[in-house]
Amino acid sequence: MSRGTPPGRSRAIPLRKSLLVRLLITSVLIAVCSVAATAWLAMQITTRALQEEQGQVLADDMDILRQLSAYAATHPDWSGVEKTVRTLSDKTGRRIALTASDRTAIADSAARQTALPPRAAATVDPLRTDTFTEPGAQLSGIDPRAVGPYRLTANERLRVAKLARVRHDCFARNGIDTDITRTPSGRSVLTTADGSPESGYVPDQCADGKLYTPTPTEKKALAALTKGTEACLNRHDVHLASPMALTVDLTGATMRPRFLVEKTRSEQRDTATATTNKCIDDARREQLAPYVAPVAELFLGTGDSAVPRFNLSTANKAKVVGVAGLVLALTVAVTALVATRLVRPLRALTQAAQQPPEQHVRVPVTTQDETGILALAFNELTERRERMEAQRKAMVSDIAHELRTPLTNIRGWLEVTRDGIVDPDPELFASLHEEAVLLQRVIDDLQDLAAADAGALGLHREEVRADELLEQVAAAHRVGTEAAGIRLLTRVDGTPWLDADPVRMRQALGNLVSNATRHTPSGGTITLSARSQDGQVVLEVADTGSGIAPEDLPSVFDRFWRAEKSRSRRTGGSGLGLPIVRQLVAAHGGTVTVTSDLGAGSVFTLRLPCTMEPASSAAGAD
Repeated sequence: MSRGTPPGRSRAIPLRKSLLVRLLITSVLIAVCSVAATAWLAMQITTRALQEEQGQVLADDMDILRQLSAYAATHPDWSGVEKTVRTLSDKTGRRIALTASDRTAIADSAARQTALPPRAAATVDPLRTDTFTEPGAQLSGIDPRAVGPYRLTANERLRVAKLARVRHDCFARNGIDTDITRTPSGRSVLTTADGSPESGYVPDQCADGKLYTPTPTEKKALAALTKGTEACLNRHDVHLASPMALTVDLTGATMRPRFLVEKTRSEQRDTATATTNKCIDDARREQLAPYVAPVAELFLGTGDSAVPRFNLSTANKAKVVGVAGLVLALTVAVTALVATRLVRPLRALTQAAQQPPEQHVRVPVTTQDETGILALAFNELTERRERMEAQRKAMVSDIAHELRTPLTNIRGWLEVTRDGIVDPDPELFASLHEEAVLLQRVIDDLQDLAAADAGALGLHREEVRADELLEQVAAAHRVGTEAAGIRLLTRVDGTPWLDADPVRMRQALGNLVSNATRHTPSGGTITLSARSQDGQVVLEVADTGSGIAPEDLPSVFDRFWRAEKSRSRRTGGSGLGLPIVRQLVAAHGGTVTVTSDLGAGSVFTLRLPCTMEPASSAAGAD
């Protein structure tokens, strides 16, 4: 005896395997991953945005310092800087303030009495900070835009520009690409495509020595610079072996004075060079000082508080945790609600499936989603199972009835013969043989149906001519139909061919002819016809018999069904002929249908796949 769960009793599902628990765990994991991914992405985006903002702020700060340094390098004081400060403030959206070293206000984009930041952002001093040579950086040295007495006059600028154009055209004729660039002093120079000074190679026809020769203005400034440098050297007790002659590199965008010292001993030359370079820088700053604005302090921002930065404080962490918890709680609640509604019909299906089979329990269909479709399919399956069970019972009863009658006759005659009541004569043996043949026919039909149901019905296919097939069936049944007073005709349209088992097809058509013979009165007609239609071979068996009532047509191919229950098995058949026809046609990949007019006759139509005429047959016909 089985120890499994009795029918109708639900089996306990382990908690870890419960669909509801799995859905809850899945939703929680998804929610946790979603919250974590969202938080991580938000922090990454926020951090990147802050970094980009800080980078933009730094770039803006450097641009502000660069432009204010340019103003200081080209103006002797700060008297007109207010407009520049306000323009930069409007452009960058930042507060900009310039003060003297003692924090005396020079210019401020904010309202008066507005507190300054605690520290200055930078010092604006073009004589000691270079913000021009390398954009975005602060280099030590003199800003190249502070040119002072080195600024060329209008006539000098025009003459140098013409010389630069001549040199540019000469370079172009020799296949050298250059551009004309104007330096802060107003001098025009040649540069390469990347902005660097022209290369050291100069074609002979272009080396006129005119472009980079100092102008009178530059010579005058260099003479003054030389005088100031010599005074500095005298203060440092440095005496050169020959008089100093300062020159300036005019090939680039900046002017840097340089000098040559006669060869002396190495240590003396190094000391003299360092001191001389320092004196040149000091003298140059002293020379440019009247032309540039005084040193100023640059302040950016408002108030004495630091710029707020991204900070995940305790309060912010509590907010993040609270929101994450709320999301998880909502996720669990919604998932529990949805999962409960999803599991409820599944449990109803499980309970219905566990009921005894004979009860044929249905489940209510409450939704139109996948679960509702599943419940509807379950109910349809239950109905089919109930019909099949009824058919099975009826079939068992019909088989018992079909086998009982011939066996009863055979037994009865044998018993009376054994008791000497009837003498065994040829008529008795003929009767017993007829009953045995009926019994054998029922058994053979059942065997064919069983093989067809199991898919084991053997077919030996070959190319078959439809007209020959009909003639063979007609010849086999013509004696029986003529004895019953029925005409058996054949009609073929063309020469259709089909790929089929000729023996099984004769069996199927023979069953239809036999069925028509039993239901056609004397003087009637049975017609066998064949034609090709839409790539199929259509075979028809039409009779002028009693016909079939419309309500009986769906049951024609059921096993052991008879149109007239009162018919004997000798006049009404075994009830298996038409089911065998359906199974044989289905095995060939075809279909069988029936139409009928009560009292006028019936037409059984077989549709089978058509095939091409064999080449050997076509050659023989030629």
